[in-house]
Amino acid sequence: MRDRQAVDTDIKPLEALSLWHGVVLDQVRREGPDLSARQMAILLTVYLAPPPHTVRGLAQKLEVTKPAITRALDTLGQLGLLKRKRDPGDRRNVLVQRTVAGSVFLSDFADLIADHTAEL
Repeated sequence: MRDRQAVDTDIKPLEALSLWHGVVLDQVRREGPDLSARQMAILLTVYLAPPPHTVRGLAQKLEVTKPAITRALDTLGQLGLLKRKRDPGDRRNVLVQRTVAGSVFLSDFADLIADHTAEL
């Protein structure tokens, strides 16, 4: 991620919506995956919170069902943004792990947000 100067975070609601609109528009226009809000929430949770992450733990944290997490992880796994692995210590658990592709995706996404924030 590129270094950015501190930006005043006291923005008005309409400015916040405009920022989000610009980021989302740029995201859907560029090459690469177009993630749902649930998929993005899972991806950000795995990358921003310290591991380990499990399907059960993500379901609890996001307050959604395990099948909803599993469906989102299917897509994120196909895109190479996250991967799942059986927990060797407890085979009932499925660990959700970061990938290089996921790190690059979020780094680019963070740059996109920073670019739009600078425009405010």
